[in-house]
Amino acid sequence: MIHKGNALDVLPTLDKKSVQTIVTSPPYWGLRNYDNDEQLGQEDSPEQFVERLVSIFGCAKDILKDDGTLWVNIADTFFGAKGGHWDGGNSITNNNTGSEYRVGRKAPPKHPYLKTGDLCGVPWNFAIAMQKDGWYLKNDIIWHKPNPMPEAVNNRCCKAHEYIFLFTLNKNYYFNSDALRDKNTNARKTDVWSINTSQYKGAHFAVFPTKLPELCIKAGSNVGDIVLDPFMGSGTTAETAVRLGRNWVGIELNEDYIKIIKDRTSQTELF
Repeated sequence: MIHKGNALDVLPTLDKKSVQTIVTSPPYWGLRNYDNDEQLGQEDSPEQFVERLVSIFGCAKDILKDDGTLWVNIADTFFGAKGGHWDGGNSITNNNTGSEYRVGRKAPPKHPYLKTGDLCGVPWNFAIAMQKDGWYLKNDIIWHKPNPMPEAVNNRCCKAHEYIFLFTLNKNYYFNSDALRDKNTNARKTDVWSINTSQYKGAHFAVFPTKLPELCIKAGSNVGDIVLDPFMGSGTTAETAVRLGRNWVGIELNEDYIKIIKDRTSQTELF
């Protein structure tokens, strides 16, 4: 089921204690323009972005089951104009997003300590803020990208990873570690996941590779459980949930992405 709207507005309307696991990849801070006044990621500072993101997940506490899990894929940004990232990719939203948006992106307002070119530290600032908001932080999984996007830099290493943080509401929670066993060695997967990046035809280039939500969904839920993605994007979490026999709930602001989600999941009902 897909809900069109802002996660802050939609989450409080969902059934209490109905979701077993939340698997999501929020927008980057300052790197995309999704052409919506309510979008996440256009805040003046990384601190404002983190504060807003924590507030959104705070609204999810009531709908997550007591033994539920929250998996958040999040990446960092360099401070300053253009966001310090590579060029390339495509988008269905408008011509000012993705690489074209970054090229023309003005520097954010002056920061108390971040300088131009500084790595902002968004993932760990977010993780610590979530702990302060009452969440248990159980894992900092490294998503290693064997095929990272190229960067035209020669004064630092090129980025080839993002984080996946595993949060829980309580000390005891559902976690199927057997679902993370390597098929070849039967050994349980470590906290470094090597998964190639992927694209979906017609969607923006920041597409969740299906293997990533698959691991999270298998470890965090059973067949028939409800999986939630409050930043549904092009619908990879939903498509993966359907394939794994789970029910799903998604929230998305952009009508163009909702059309893709409905196509990928044969979804006909819209709220």
